[in-house]
Parts: sequence; structure tokens; C-alpha cells
Amino acid sequence: MIVRDLGEFGLIQRLADRIARDERQRNARLVLGIGDDAAAWRADGDIELLTTDTMVQDVHFRAGVGTWRDLGWKAMAVNVSDIAAMGGAPRYAVVTLGLPARTPVSAIDELYEGMLEMADRYPVVIVGGDIVAAPVFFVTVAVTGAASQPEGRPVRLLTRSAAAVGDVVAVTGYVGSSAGGMRLLHGGVPARAASSPDSVAYLTRAHLRPEPRVAEGQALLQCGVRAAIDVSDGLVGDLRHICEMSRVAARMRTDLVPVHPALGQLLGDEALSLALSGGEDYELLFTAPSYVVERARRTLSCPVTVIGDIVEGAAGMVTLLDADGTVAAINRPGWDHFRP
Repeated sequence: MIVRDLGEFGLIQRLADRIARDERQRNARLVLGIGDDAAAWRADGDIELLTTDTMVQDVHFRAGVGTWRDLGWKAMAVNVSDIAAMGGAPRYAVVTLGLPARTPVSAIDELYEGMLEMADRYPVVIVGGDIVAAPVFFVTVAVTGAASQPEGRPVRLLTRSAAAVGDVVAVTGYVGSSAGGMRLLHGGVPARAASSPDSVAYLTRAHLRPEPRVAEGQALLQCGVRAAIDVSDGLVGDLRHICEMSRVAARMRTDLVPVHPALGQLLGDEALSLALSGGEDYELLFTAPSYVVERARRTLSCPVTVIGDIVEGAAGMVTLLDADGTVAAINRPGWDHFRP
């Protein structure tokens, strides 16, 4: 058996099972381990969070597509988004660089300018890291965060395992914009793009400089939401992750999926497919009773769209329905590093 046979998520589960069998890995302060957007443990007065993500040249990005500053922004943003998906506030970061020897120093200067620009938004303090030689460039960022934990109160975090039958499924903002931006940046520019510079700018920025929903994650938690994930692997794939962890199934209405007008304008027939499986939008996908979602809709400053519901069924099963209730097909359910 090789890694490709297991796939990314099968490998993660295999490693999680191996670690769980080791008595030395058990810790009374641990709240959440492998399987969610971030690990969590109890500290004095708070729940501490930790997440990490890596971006590898020719896997996550191509040289010359966007700037080094854009890459730095995104490398920090995807980690901040994981903290947001737990309802936490980001705090500190460490950065590991893998560098070919001929990497221009000016490129690393720009990379850090982008990371610092993003970090300043939330704020995050970069406190250290590591540099190693590597055959291709990569950057790994790890971010810590915290969620308030009043003494004597139950743990309150957004997790993938808290969805319940009867919940509705909702998402912040728009989905598919990042995938549309990637399509434009990688040469898939339709002729009508020449007359729509604002739409091109919106989609390319969505891919190169995503905005984590930190305040929105905290607001969802305050509104009573308990199940959430950030949309990194694709809308369908990430809803499947929630359903797998919560041992439930879901139905999603494809006609309700929120697509930005720029995506429909430039990539028309592809827009829905990109919205369902494109990924890297870093919006928050969440489930809750309908009255809680309505409360969130009134509270959040960004759009909140109900796109489906949680139902009984095989754990992880996501059924797509057209407006008339007909079951719809999807060619690619989401991103998996070992099954592209």
C-alpha cells in the first residue's frame, strides 16, 4: 500500500488512530486533537489553539503567479482562518522556510512583508521559526490562538463534530471566487474579461489575498453556533468533513449556493462547479438550528446564506439537489493532496 491508496484524509485518520493508541499521548488538558481545524487545550482562563499549514511551490502555487508579497499574505491567512473556524482569536506565529540556495533575498523580504501585513490585521505576532535548505521553495506557518473559557463553564468552541440532525447548513460570503481567480491567473481568461476589469480584480484578489473570517467566527460562537469549518477544500468536501466528524448526513441545494456576480459574469457555466468544489475561499461553513442561523444572519456584517440541512444517513454523505429536488451530480467533491 502506498500513500495514494489511502488518500490525504485516510492517512490523517491512520496517524490519528496510531497516536490515540499511545498512552503517552494522553493529556487531561487536551480538548481537541487531530481531526479539526486546530488543536485545543485548556490553559489558565482560556482554551489555547494551535494550527499549522504548508504551502509548497508547484503544489499550492506556481512561481510568477502573484507576487511574493501575495504569497506571504496567503501563507499567514490560511492559518489565521483555521483559528477563525474554531471561534478563536489568533495570537502568535512561527514560520519555517524551505529555500533553494538560489532564492533571491529580495523575494524573502517581500514574502515577510506580506505576512506582516496580514498579521497586523488581527493582530498576530511572529515570534520565531526555522530555515532549511530544500529542493523547492516551501513555507510553513504555525499560529496559536485562544478562545475565552469562563471558569466553571462548559468548553465553547466551533468544531466539526457538533452538527445535529435538524440543523440547517449555512455559509458566509460567497464561494467559488478563489477558484475563479486561480482560473484567470493560470491562463483561463475569457474574452469578456477585457471589458470587466473590476470583476477580474475581485476574483484574482480572492485567490491571492483571502480574508479570514475572524470576527465572524467569534460572532457565530456568541450567537450559539457550535459546528463550523472554513472552506479550504471545497464546499462539498468541507461539508462532508463536518458530516463525517458529526456522524450525520447532509442535503445541499445547488441553486442556493452563493456565487458572486463577478464569477457568474466571467466564468458563467463553470461558476457553480467552482463554487461547489473549488476551495480556498476561507469562508465559514456552519450548521445550527434555524433560529440560531437567523440570529447570526442579523448579527454578522457579511452575507449569510442557508444552503441545506443536516439529516439522518450514512456519516459523511452529502446529497446535492437541484431547485426542483432532483439529485445533482458533482465531478470533483473536493481537494485531496494525494487524489487530485
